[in-house]
Amino acid sequence: MTGSGIWTQDGDDWTLTQPKEFPDEATLHSLIEKNPEMLPLSGEPALLILGREVLLGTGYADLVGVEATGRPVIIEIKLAQNSEARRAVVAQVLAYAAHLHGTTREQLEDRVSSSLRQRGHKSLMDAVSSLQEDAYDAEEFTEALDEHLQEGRFRLVFVLDDAPAELMTLVAYLEHVTDKLVIDLVAVNSFDIAGTSVVVPQRVTPERHEVTVEDRSKESGTLYPGSDHFETTIDQAPQESQEALRRLLQWARDLEQRGFVRLATYEGKGKKQFTLLPRLIPENVGLVTIWNQGGAYLAFWRSVFEKKAPAFIERIGDLAGVTIGQGNTTWSINDELLDALTEAYEEAAK
Repeated sequence: MTGSGIWTQDGDDWTLTQPKEFPDEATLHSLIEKNPEMLPLSGEPALLILGREVLLGTGYADLVGVEATGRPVIIEIKLAQNSEARRAVVAQVLAYAAHLHGTTREQLEDRVSSSLRQRGHKSLMDAVSSLQEDAYDAEEFTEALDEHLQEGRFRLVFVLDDAPAELMTLVAYLEHVTDKLVIDLVAVNSFDIAGTSVVVPQRVTPERHEVTVEDRSKESGTLYPGSDHFETTIDQAPQESQEALRRLLQWARDLEQRGFVRLATYEGKGKKQFTLLPRLIPENVGLVTIWNQGGAYLAFWRSVFEKKAPAFIERIGDLAGVTIGQGNTTWSINDELLDALTEAYEEAAK
């Protein structure tokens, strides 16, 4: 058996150090509250903790924060010893998010006002100004925060000392069915190394993350490795779309040649439905899917953008003439859009 974690050497032998239990959830709460930067969140956002045990509906969210971009963050912490609570953690966090959805910035500030004062901040905006490294644009931040609250665009963070398979499956499903939630599953382990306390946080990526419609059922079609099969389907496309499909094929092959992706081709069963899948390695997910069905078009996967290349969402959406969502499509494909997508894949592959 192999294991990831901390290995220590004693002479010629190496030993995998076993983690020690946190004494209680409050200890882990305090650790994350004081050091939110230790959380390996997707997109590496700057994060400010606004409050602890924040009343949202009939329950109390462990930690509530906000990103420098204005996205609210709900963090829930559970230990293995609290098995009953771990089974209910997803329902808890979704309930908190549902209660926060549609509230105003003023209502959010009212919920965390006492915590902000304890941290030496006069207001929410005063606290956020300390988070911004560059010139602080208060108007831009407030507009973004208001929009996120009204639309329910939140980051949900689950922090555990062990991530059970059933939770990973559920998180993968939630990521797939919504483009408004960014979900991070973080496992935090504590070790005692020669009398020194060491904490190792790791982001856990569920294996079923971002399953695309092409993958849902083996009975509905066939998945072929590589791009050769997709190339053979181009002649079946309308004549006016074939040039665009060949350009997209070459673009995807260039990504693969540069080591950014692994290509696969899906053929739907019973109809002329063909897709080329440029999937990141090793996550096996893609920012886009290339379609050959009645023409040439691209489908975007926002949750992958949010995790792997969030800085490109607005730019690529503008170039494509669409809002980058979960499965949104564009038929407007040009060199400028493909160049931007190349940069996004390069960033995502890092």
